[in-house]
Amino acid sequence: MLVRTTRFGEVEIAEDRVMTFPKGLLGFADMRRFCLLEPSEDACFFWLQSLDDPALAFVVTDPSFFIAEYSVPIRAEQMESLGLSRLEDAQVFVIVNKVEGALTGNLQGPLVINAVDRQGEQFVLAEKRWTTRHMLVRLPSDEEAAAMSA
Repeated sequence: MLVRTTRFGEVEIAEDRVMTFPKGLLGFADMRRFCLLEPSEDACFFWLQSLDDPALAFVVTDPSFFIAEYSVPIRAEQMESLGLSRLEDAQVFVIVNKVEGALTGNLQGPLVINAVDRQGEQFVLAEKRWTTRHMLVRLPSDEEAAAMSA
């Protein structure tokens, strides 16, 4: 299928790459269909592109790339609403933001996706251990970036 985006123009994706979030995402309740755009095979950051609004896309990542101990508790009723029969079929992403020289992840609002049927939901974790701006990686300063490229 052909996906229109404001960042990448028209992108061809397979139908089986479409993910549905029946409840939408926090702040975007009407945006329910998305696809994951991978910049390269070894990328750790991806674009979660809305199929309902070409201008809406989020940078996302698998939080386990950065925080080994991070896990999302999934209750029985959440497994049922996502159609999950096994926890192993759940794929977790977090939305990434650039904040003051760092990339942060919203670990308090993870996206949990049933990798089998591609139904997803944004959870809100009650545990205060994680924040909406958990530091994932510090970005080099302009001077550090210039020194690395020299």
